[in-house]
Amino acid sequence: MTILRRFLLGIAVLLAAAVSAAAQPAPPKAMVAAAHPLAVDAGLEVLRQGGTAVDAAVAVQMVLGVAEPQSSGIGGGGFLLYYDAASHKITVYDGREMAPAGATPDMFLTSKFLGLGERPMPFPEAVASGLSVGVPGAVALLDLAHEEHGKLPWKDLFQSAIRIAREGYPVSPRLADWLNIIKTFRDDPAARAIYYNADGSAKRVGERVVNAALADMMVLLAEQGPKALYEGPVAEEMVARVHAHVRPGTLSLADLANYRAIKREALCGPYRIWTICGMPPPSSGGLAVLQVLELLEPFDLYRDKPDDLRSLHLIAEASRLAFADRNRYVGDPAFVDVPVAKLLSPAYLAGRRKLISPDKSMGTAPPGDPNYPEHGTSHMAIVDRWGNAVSFTTTIESAFGSQMMVRGFILNNELTDFSAQPEVDGRLVANRVQPGKRPRSSMSPTLVLDKDRRLVAAVGSAGGARIIGDTLQALIAMLDWNLPPRQALALPRVLNMNGATILEDVPALAGQADALRALGHEVQVTRLESGLAAIRRVGDGWEGAADPRRDGVAKGE
Repeated sequence: MTILRRFLLGIAVLLAAAVSAAAQPAPPKAMVAAAHPLAVDAGLEVLRQGGTAVDAAVAVQMVLGVAEPQSSGIGGGGFLLYYDAASHKITVYDGREMAPAGATPDMFLTSKFLGLGERPMPFPEAVASGLSVGVPGAVALLDLAHEEHGKLPWKDLFQSAIRIAREGYPVSPRLADWLNIIKTFRDDPAARAIYYNADGSAKRVGERVVNAALADMMVLLAEQGPKALYEGPVAEEMVARVHAHVRPGTLSLADLANYRAIKREALCGPYRIWTICGMPPPSSGGLAVLQVLELLEPFDLYRDKPDDLRSLHLIAEASRLAFADRNRYVGDPAFVDVPVAKLLSPAYLAGRRKLISPDKSMGTAPPGDPNYPEHGTSHMAIVDRWGNAVSFTTTIESAFGSQMMVRGFILNNELTDFSAQPEVDGRLVANRVQPGKRPRSSMSPTLVLDKDRRLVAAVGSAGGARIIGDTLQALIAMLDWNLPPRQALALPRVLNMNGATILEDVPALAGQADALRALGHEVQVTRLESGLAAIRRVGDGWEGAADPRRDGVAKGE
């Protein structure tokens, strides 16, 4: 080939590449990923109006409370990580629910009511009770974050939620499923009027739900701010509802009036070339995710495929170790000295890593000694036009929370996240109930930064204690296996909470159950319903996804 022909061929290749690149749409400069399309649309509309990621988060949360009532709402709480693109600073907002001043360590023991000895109350009874209702924190959290990082007026962020609640929306497949699963929810008169038909049957997919009471409540919040919830007639109704239950709680007007959201320091640690930042205690999520990633780093998972036996085994084993420490040491840091730095120290994790064998399961892992010579949930990820980001996990705990409604919203059952037994084997439990305490959580809103502290990704999940494993695997998929969010969030799950290794019941993992059993794992194969949402940087824009197991979407522009 002559020099001229090589030159012309090179020009042709460059032109073809340019044409191909031009044909590809530019990645969105702003994006919202959340668990319901109506909530995503509300967030995008706020971003179009010049709002920040925090402004959009307020709008998204309010619509989720309307259209995904089984998972979150103004009667619950959450944890939010905010990334400021100009300063590269992460601010952490703790809106976790809090135990009332009248809560006692033995409140979930049957002896309180039945004289049957110190046995935990049956969990369904504890959930559907006034006992389980904690002081809600989501509204206080969003108000504080908006005060510091919002641009649009607070009252303008409720318009989509007000309209959807008043005009109605079609029941999604997931809401329809939960209405049929949690049959006792219909025992609440307000719930029965909104979510059930005249014959008592649950509304079916596509049937419309109208919640005028919640629309009116949103108007109050828009006009009056958080005091509409924490003071006055609504607060009085919440307290009365909790006390009127057959298993009454102790929530008081003073508990509501005294609640404050808390700002905390992000919990950050290294993983390969990135910095991973998450939620500190009282959440165990940030700590557990960092522990597992740092335990796994020397095993070079990027050399494996997502469904390889080796990667499934190693993820499960490292997760055992993190959950053993979580269960022993993590609680509200205002009440418990959580040895976070020691639990994340390289020397401690190196010792724990020695318990991981490449060809044999360790079985149930014991907690380490860091003093040697530490379902009713939703998640959103948002990036605005300036590159600021929110990773926000929001919850009412179980599906439909405590199964009690006030003014169209559902009261949480977050106090069942405390340990029912205050003492085990003569040792006080770190996560025991105490007045004014925030229960331990698994919520794991996470931000990933590069070496220049630029945002790489925002991710988190719903799913109770499974949140940690779901978030962990999404991070490994995006960082180690370089999968885009859509593929990362769709990957089959392997989970271990220091017990059986749980495999998602999908064909891709069908052949691995027996292989894991041969390594000593007790294996459970089951259907899993997580609730991931993620956004990842691509070029000068963003790509995102919501968990295909739920109703959510990701949209950008």
